[in-house]
Amino acid sequence: MSLTIRTLISSASVVIGLALAPWAVQAQDHHIVMPPDQVKFGPAPPALPAGAKIAVLQGDPSAAGPVVLRLAFPANFVVPPHWHSNAERLTIISGTLYVGAGDTVDRQGSAALAAGGYAYLPPKMHHYAWTKAAAVVQINLDGPFDIFYINPNDDPRKSPGTR
Repeated sequence: MSLTIRTLISSASVVIGLALAPWAVQAQDHHIVMPPDQVKFGPAPPALPAGAKIAVLQGDPSAAGPVVLRLAFPANFVVPPHWHSNAERLTIISGTLYVGAGDTVDRQGSAALAAGGYAYLPPKMHHYAWTKAAAVVQINLDGPFDIFYINPNDDPRKSPGTR
């Protein structure tokens, strides 16, 4: 078999492999353009309290690599104290998100971040978030995404009937 035919077969195999792997479209070397009306929210995974909605803009939250997602929180929503294995970079898209550090929710000790606000939360930092009114936050992280609640009773995955 000539080198040209081998090259064509090899190239075709790569293209077919990429076509069969949906996450490959969001690789770092592929651009993504998503107008606001194409951001589609759905129910957040069971690791978050009921009522949150999620839109994954880039990456696979369950896999290693860059991930960009948006979370929409309703009014009076609380994400109880928790931590993650990887850093989170939060940008507030709309509304106000209150963020605090520690093992209990301290509403007086929380920082109010309005649209355009930013927070960096290092790996394993104990933190929480809450809203008074609806808010949308964009989270940039290196996957995989995980969440560990400080108080195991706060974990919605362990509380049947909370979703």
